[in-house]
Amino acid sequence: MRLASIKLNGKEIAGIVTDGGILPIREINAIKGTVWNETMFELIQTGELKKLTNWYRSGGKEECEGIPGVVPYGEVTYAPLYRNPKRIFGIGLNYSDHAGDIGDAPPQGFPGSFFKMADTLIGPGDEIMLPTLREACRTTAEAELGIILGKDCRDVTEENWLDVVAGYTTILDMTEESILKGNEYVEGNPRYLTIVKNFPTFFSFGPQLVTPDEVPDVLKLEVQSVYNGEIYAKNVVANMTHKPARLVSLHSSIQGWYAGDVLSTGTPRAFAINNGDKAECRIIGPDGFSMEPLVNPVIGEKR
Repeated sequence: MRLASIKLNGKEIAGIVTDGGILPIREINAIKGTVWNETMFELIQTGELKKLTNWYRSGGKEECEGIPGVVPYGEVTYAPLYRNPKRIFGIGLNYSDHAGDIGDAPPQGFPGSFFKMADTLIGPGDEIMLPTLREACRTTAEAELGIILGKDCRDVTEENWLDVVAGYTTILDMTEESILKGNEYVEGNPRYLTIVKNFPTFFSFGPQLVTPDEVPDVLKLEVQSVYNGEIYAKNVVANMTHKPARLVSLHSSIQGWYAGDVLSTGTPRAFAINNGDKAECRIIGPDGFSMEPLVNPVIGEKR
C-alpha cells in the first residue's frame, strides 16, 4: 500500500494512493463506517497503519477504486508525510562515493550518525532556503532512502528489523558543507555536524509512504541523486556500508525507537545547490518499481 499526506481545505490529511488520485482516509470512514485515524502520524503511532494495510491487501484496494471523494492528481498538493516526528536520525558517509566527496573513509565499526530537528522539515514542492549566514558558502543536497519506524521499541534483532518498520519514503537531506569541510571563516571539524545539518528547510520527505509489503528486497532499491532533472549519482542499497537491518537494529540498542521516528540512511553522493536549482530524490527497483519522486526548488543567494 502507498499513502500520502495532502493539503485539503486548510488541513493536512492522510490518503491512500489510487490509480486516479489520493483517496482521503476520511472518505473511507464516511462510506464504510470505519474509524481509522485520518492523519499519517496518528495512523503510525496507534499501530493502525498495519491493520489498514491488511485490509487493503484483503480486498480494500479494489474497494478504494469505487469510493467517491478521490482527489485527482492534477489537484493534489502534497504535504510532508507528517510534521513533528519525535526524532529524525541521519546516517553520514554510508556509501564510499559520498565519503570520498569530503575526503573521508566510510565509517566501519559504527555508522556516522547525527540527529536533525523537526523544525528543519519541509515537504514536496516546498522551497529549500539557502542559509544567509556569512560563513555558509556551499549548501549540498543528498537524496536518500528513508525508513519510517512503526512502533516504540528497543533491542530489535537484525533478523526482525522489518517488524518495527512502518514503511519507506524518499528524502532530501541538506548540508552546509562549507562549514563542515572548512573555509576562510571556520576550520573544518566533524563536531560542526549538528550545525551544518539543522538550518531551516534542510530536511524534506515524502510524498509517499510505501509499506514494506510492496518492497520484496530493500537491498535491490536504487537511490538516485538528481540535480535539475539530470541524474548526478546513483547506487543500490546493497552497497551501503551499514545496511538497513543493521541501522535499525543497532540504533534500537542505543537510543531506541519511537513510532514515527525517521531514519535517513545515507546518500550515493551530494550535489551543490544554488538559487533557481531543483533538487530531487528518485528511488527505483526491479520489475518497474518506483516511488513518486521528491522534488524541491532552491531559493536564496549565497554570500
